[in-house]
Amino acid sequence: MRDIQTYVPSAATMSGKRIWLFRLISIALPLLLIVLLECSLRFFHYGYDLSLFIEYPQNKNYLFLNPDASKRYFINQKNATTGNVEPFLKVKAPGTRRIFVLGESTTIGYPYFHNGSFHRWLQYRLTHTFPDQHFEVVNLALTAVNSYTVLGFARELVDYQPDAVLIYTGHNEYYGAMGVGSTERFGGSPALVNVVLRLRSLKILQFATDLYQKVVALAASHQTENDGTRMQRMVAEQQIPYRSELYKRGVAQFRANMGEVLDIFAAHHVPVFVSNLVSNEADLKPFVSFPVDSKRFPGFSRDYQKALDFLQKTDSAQAYRYFKKAAENYQEHALCNYYLGQLESARGQAEAARKYFSKARDLDGLRFRAPEEFNEIIRQLASTHSNTHLVDAKQVFEAASPNGIIGKELILEHVHPDLKGYALLSDAFYEVLKKAKFINPVPGVEMSFTRLRKEMPVPAIDSLAGVYKVANLKNSWPFNTALDRDSLKTETFEERVAFDLAYRRISWENAMDQAYNHYVEGQNYREAREIVEALILEQPADAALYSKSAMLSGQLGDERSALFSFQKAFSIAPSFESARYLFVLFLKMDEPEKAIPYLDYAISNNTSGMNLTPVRALVQEVVSLRSRLPVDSSNISVLGRIASAYYRMDNRDGALRYARKVLALNAQDKDALQLVNVLRPR
Repeated sequence: MRDIQTYVPSAATMSGKRIWLFRLISIALPLLLIVLLECSLRFFHYGYDLSLFIEYPQNKNYLFLNPDASKRYFINQKNATTGNVEPFLKVKAPGTRRIFVLGESTTIGYPYFHNGSFHRWLQYRLTHTFPDQHFEVVNLALTAVNSYTVLGFARELVDYQPDAVLIYTGHNEYYGAMGVGSTERFGGSPALVNVVLRLRSLKILQFATDLYQKVVALAASHQTENDGTRMQRMVAEQQIPYRSELYKRGVAQFRANMGEVLDIFAAHHVPVFVSNLVSNEADLKPFVSFPVDSKRFPGFSRDYQKALDFLQKTDSAQAYRYFKKAAENYQEHALCNYYLGQLESARGQAEAARKYFSKARDLDGLRFRAPEEFNEIIRQLASTHSNTHLVDAKQVFEAASPNGIIGKELILEHVHPDLKGYALLSDAFYEVLKKAKFINPVPGVEMSFTRLRKEMPVPAIDSLAGVYKVANLKNSWPFNTALDRDSLKTETFEERVAFDLAYRRISWENAMDQAYNHYVEGQNYREAREIVEALILEQPADAALYSKSAMLSGQLGDERSALFSFQKAFSIAPSFESARYLFVLFLKMDEPEKAIPYLDYAISNNTSGMNLTPVRALVQEVVSLRSRLPVDSSNISVLGRIASAYYRMDNRDGALRYARKVLALNAQDKDALQLVNVLRPR
């Protein structure tokens, strides 16, 4: 009987097991419901795909930046932004150099967006310096984001065979999506925020977000006031004192996220080129300068007010004296430091002015400009990652600025460069790419920075649209500058189209189409070619655009540019027509060796019925004859035979060139005289 009782569970034991079973069910049931809801939402295709890249609709062999990718980082989807459409091949072609670009509004090129951005200046320079190489420069930057987005994108893009990554970020750390001073924030440590961001691909979280948005929209429907620009909507904390707890959280966030970004690329052996940051220091007053405690710092307000009064009277000597007295009393007043910077600069004390301006920027309570501490973090992180190269854009900008202090000469408002500034930023990256041996340009072939500034295709419409956008930005918070009507003139064709583009009445593509037709109708082929070149940077895989550019270069008599464009067109989509133009141009330029491959292609793919075999024989004859010239460049017989061969293949320029060489050696040569007489322009 005792043995039987040993194996019979007691009532207490059974009760305990049931309790544990109920506990297990109480935990599992909600989880099961969550899983079922997630599966149901996925089954009905609810929500959006947050992948970094999706298939390009126009060509399924390409990928491009997912327009919904930014939604992961914004709680209020009204604030979510989209980036560039720059397709790249799913399967990277052999020999292709793929460069991804990460960052925020400066990185995407605000206010120009298209060919004003630094990556487009770089793309154009690489294309012309290395005509036989193929570079994919894919900009993944977005406006209103910060290091959280850079980190999230970095995690994904390493799977897409990057050869290098360029980074310019930091100004949006406080007010960009998930920033510590932003309305778009979860709160908590960077580690916690990054975990939540990863989970946002779950449909159930998207459903919760959408539900929240509807509640917010319902509440907002009862309000009549304008909710402001995105810039204004993103700011929750308009006053973040220097070295305050919130300030330190922003610094910690930037350091943690950027450190992880560089760790990811180091683990995948991807070279990184990260730039320090530039902003307008000389010509932008601090937005927020905190009041000074008169009890702790007696006399500051009195001296500071006296200084302002003397400044208004244009008595700079007395203004300087009282600002110095005020600063000796209290050193942490943003505007006082700014005014001292201006006065030191006027006195020719550049180094002192630089320190005051830098301090004024750091003390600004509205943190739209990154503090100098961020540049130090970038420098430190770059020095501790062997795959990372520091791009010292700040030094480049200072070298191009009066007194070495960055201001309105290069910066449009607070942080966005003008076209010269974007060109300089591209040059800063380019030079470090060279220094790191990522690119190895051939001397004499390399496109110089001077030539880049001269030839970069940024149409007047793009430039003017940028001016209009900045004027509109400055008219709103936090600048609140009166709109300058002179800066919004719409008298010329370019001004009218640019105005419509800036205020989103037309698309960029439509603006370019209008401009191209306008210039062609007016036979302004140089401007028409600039429009086509701008479109090429937007669509670098479009062979037809290269052909169009080549034809316009032909109209302008610019044979070298025509040759370059036809070669790019042929490399993308070989055709009989482009091959024919190429071998004709090479022969015209007296480069028969380079003409042969294109002539052979034209013969093999002849769609015109032309008999090119005799031309091929004559070209081979010229190549053979030219090989003798290095030994005897004054051989009249060889020169005459080359002239004759060129004439028989209807290469008038080549025939005339060699006939004149004969006459330079023998002015009485009958065959050369006859040839020159026939070919001389009348």
